[in-house]
Amino acid sequence: MSYLIDGYHGEIVASAPPSARVAFIRRTYAHLAGAILAFVGIEAILLTSGLGMDLVRTLFMGGGKGAWIGLMVLFVVGGIGAQMMARSRQSVGMQYAGLTLYVLLEVIIFLPILIVATQAPQYAGKDLPLQAGIVTLAAFGGLTAAVFTSGKDFSFLGPILWVGALLGTGLVIAAVIGGFSLGLGFAALMVALACGFIIYDTSNIMHHYSTDQHVSAALQLFASVALLFWYVLRIFMSVSNDD
Repeated sequence: MSYLIDGYHGEIVASAPPSARVAFIRRTYAHLAGAILAFVGIEAILLTSGLGMDLVRTLFMGGGKGAWIGLMVLFVVGGIGAQMMARSRQSVGMQYAGLTLYVLLEVIIFLPILIVATQAPQYAGKDLPLQAGIVTLAAFGGLTAAVFTSGKDFSFLGPILWVGALLGTGLVIAAVIGGFSLGLGFAALMVALACGFIIYDTSNIMHHYSTDQHVSAALQLFASVALLFWYVLRIFMSVSNDD
């Protein structure tokens, strides 16, 4: 999910020479691939070693609804901080620190749902995270190809997507406080929202980033891919649970 994009000091990708545009795009998607691999690797280590369960017990057990709300606040505030770090002009190290921080935040927020999806008896042997990951990457690849092929600027989607994101966040908080489930329909709407953010972020990469902002661009794409993966996984879990 992309934050506001402004204050660039480098050459805008849309007006850069073809070689510079190609180099920027390659760097962006290479960093995105690195972030995804790091996320998968860390989660795999936590899940297989048992450290993930210990961490979840520490963070959530006994904390009730307050623990979840506190984690959501930490994720939002930390995500904004990570984005600011990734856009830093002070040092390349600060940019990478921002991307690393965001990956770690996603690792923590995903731990509970991945533990349930991989270790709960009703999901045993179904490889739901793998299935959801394949669908997520396929959708991401298709949307990316569509945006690059069209060449259109979809930045006008920004206000619509952010209203949707705020509404979605509000509903999630209300569900945590009220103790009710948002259901399959909400997950489907959030999948659509995540796809919209992928279109929006990809368009911004083509038209509004500068050629030295590949770390920040990779972070935005990673955030949208993570959002899509979360709700695709929720759909798989809901459908599997009804079988």
